[in-house]
Amino acid sequence: MSVKLRLRRIGRKKIPVYSIVATDSRNARDGRYIEDLGRYFPLREPAEVRLDEERALYWLDNGAQPSDTVRSILYRRGLMLQNHLKQKGEPADVIEEKVAEFRDRMAEQGDEIKMAVQPRGADALEKERERAEDLDEDARLRAQATPLSVVQEEEEADAEAADESEASAEEAEASDADAEAEDEADAEADADDEETDEDET
Repeated sequence: MSVKLRLRRIGRKKIPVYSIVATDSRNARDGRYIEDLGRYFPLREPAEVRLDEERALYWLDNGAQPSDTVRSILYRRGLMLQNHLKQKGEPADVIEEKVAEFRDRMAEQGDEIKMAVQPRGADALEKERERAEDLDEDARLRAQATPLSVVQEEEEADAEAADESEASAEEAEASDADAEAEDEADAEADADDEETDEDET
């Protein structure tokens, strides 16, 4: 069995999206495959590629032959150079340096394919992580916010406390008035007693 790295068409009518796959060369274009390595979006401006570079290098090391389009994609990312240097037995630091120089050169030339360095699916994971963080933040804010029932209970308690303070103030005023009335009554009684004493004398 000879393994090929090639494109497998997915997507809707007139909006092609291609899956980069490792497959048996005898299989149909959109048929069975061994491993899905990434996505190629040719209609985006610029065209975008999401590729699991480690797995692509693995298949190249094991003799997989890329199709022309996939070879072009791998070449622009520097993976063909990296594989070639690795087969020659170059040390890892030299390979990294030469690949970095090659990528800089491609960037200066205005490479029109936007390469996603992260493996396929990393964008979805990042979006899901951000969504989970947003949900956690919302839940935390909701937990910190005071529920309406608690606010209503606090308002009712404040109203009851105000009513009680008003009632106690009225009671205090009433008791003060009663005390004044008793003092006046006592004063009148004392005056009457004095009058009666004077009459008796």
